[in-house]
Amino acid sequence: MPVGVPKIPYDIPDDDDDEDEEATWVDLYDRLYRERALFLFKDLSPETANHIVGLMIFLNIDDCNQEQFLFINSTGGGVMHGLAVTNAINFVLPDVHTLCVGVAASMAAFILTGGSQTKRIAFPHARVMIHQPTSTFIKGYMEQVITDMELVLKLRAEIANFFVQRTHKPFWMVYEDLERDAFLTPEEAKAYGIVDSIGHQGLQRPEGRITPTDRVDSE
Repeated sequence: MPVGVPKIPYDIPDDDDDEDEEATWVDLYDRLYRERALFLFKDLSPETANHIVGLMIFLNIDDCNQEQFLFINSTGGGVMHGLAVTNAINFVLPDVHTLCVGVAASMAAFILTGGSQTKRIAFPHARVMIHQPTSTFIKGYMEQVITDMELVLKLRAEIANFFVQRTHKPFWMVYEDLERDAFLTPEEAKAYGIVDSIGHQGLQRPEGRITPTDRVDSE
């Protein structure tokens, strides 16, 4: 029997203080959403993109002062769906941290790059892959194929210009790197300008808390 999404207790804020009131059980992801933690753990589809965009806008309306965190482990997906998520990141008022915890490939790498400046993070052992957009329209009349090709070329130019703007790399370098699948380690992604920090370096943690990256040197 599958376990499914676990439920955890959560005390919903109420004006009337009632110590005897029992906690409400909510889905794990619902609880994480309340903490501004969002997840791109699937291929970018209309449902996935709309879900993330809707959550960003709702959390922005609920409290526009709390920063949002988008965790990414995705091989990409539809170009337009990735553009929609990136537009939402730029639309909401609070900063949006983009964190690559596994792989950020294709349009997932595009979203990772589109996070708020100085708040784009790749965790150790993660991988980032960038390449040019592809067309799924391979059959049809010649006029349709030509129209589709023109759209892909325009989208490629937009994506290349976006990487140029965010990474501060010359256009010719980005354009050539998009010609093929370019896999980058976290260190290479930081040097390229796709992320700003690696692992816990870009995250503020509670005072006194020790992470695995902390090291105590013995004399």
